[in-house]
Amino acid sequence: MGTGEEEINSLSSLHKSKRTKMKILNIILAVIFLLFAIVQLNDTPGDILFWVLMYSFVAVVSAFAAFKKYNMWAILLGLAVVVYELFRKFPSIAQWFSDGMPSIVEEMQASSPYVELAREYLGLLLCLIVLVFHYIRFSKIRRKEAPFVE
Repeated sequence: MGTGEEEINSLSSLHKSKRTKMKILNIILAVIFLLFAIVQLNDTPGDILFWVLMYSFVAVVSAFAAFKKYNMWAILLGLAVVVYELFRKFPSIAQWFSDGMPSIVEEMQASSPYVELAREYLGLLLCLIVLVFHYIRFSKIRRKEAPFVE
């Protein structure tokens, strides 16, 4: 074999390794968010539907991403919902910051009204991070497949 072929084989195996790592990461994200959804089943009746759907949605997006199946409209819809909820809950998180950020993990029952909202805000931030990650991954894949199509 010539050195050119060895370099191509080396790059090909490096690319396969990266794809495998991304697949594993996406499966882990899908499992984690599915577990988050299951844990929410013991929440208050008003919150169950939103949180189970939100965490399940992120789990499904991650599961499809593991197999390089992306739906940009679904990701954008998820981002819109998360950003809307982040803005809606911002006054509660601002109150938590102004109160000196008391612990929100010491007990499972929320002792003050903003503790539960601060926890929810952090959950929304996790959803935001994962959905932005998927948006960026999809954008990179799309650029590689059609680099000059806008």
